[in-house]
Amino acid sequence: MAHPQHPLATHHLPPFITGPGETDVLYVVVTLVLIGAILGAGVFFFWLHSLPERMVHNRAQFDIVAVLALLSLFTHIHAFWVAALLLALVKIPEFSISRFNESVARIAGSLEKIANTGTVAASARPDAGVADPPAKVVEAEAKTASAPSSADVAEQPPKREA
Repeated sequence: MAHPQHPLATHHLPPFITGPGETDVLYVVVTLVLIGAILGAGVFFFWLHSLPERMVHNRAQFDIVAVLALLSLFTHIHAFWVAALLLALVKIPEFSISRFNESVARIAGSLEKIANTGTVAASARPDAGVADPPAKVVEAEAKTASAPSSADVAEQPPKREA
């Protein structure tokens, strides 16, 4: 039922003004947009807050980052979240027993090959690819290596004569 308009009211009312007893459409739309914005902001906040946990590289690092992120979430101290983010960005090497055993086994295999052949392959030598030094340099190095230095002489205890 349409109510008659008051005689002193203007005849050109905006469309968002409703009559008495009618549904306020603008109020309903603004309420739904506000609820959606609050839910969207909450989802974004928790998504952003879990960012460090999704960036970690290994299990031990994940545990530390997760604890820092939870501390930040519950205490509202954002330094914990920044610390978690920085820790997640740094790749910490994973020291596991299986990888260590593999490395030691490879080293042991290489040492056995060297022991069996008695020589080191040319590519394994540290001076591989370097030209042989001139004979004078080799002789000079041999002389300096065999002559005792002043530090060696000072370290020797004095000899007693009997």
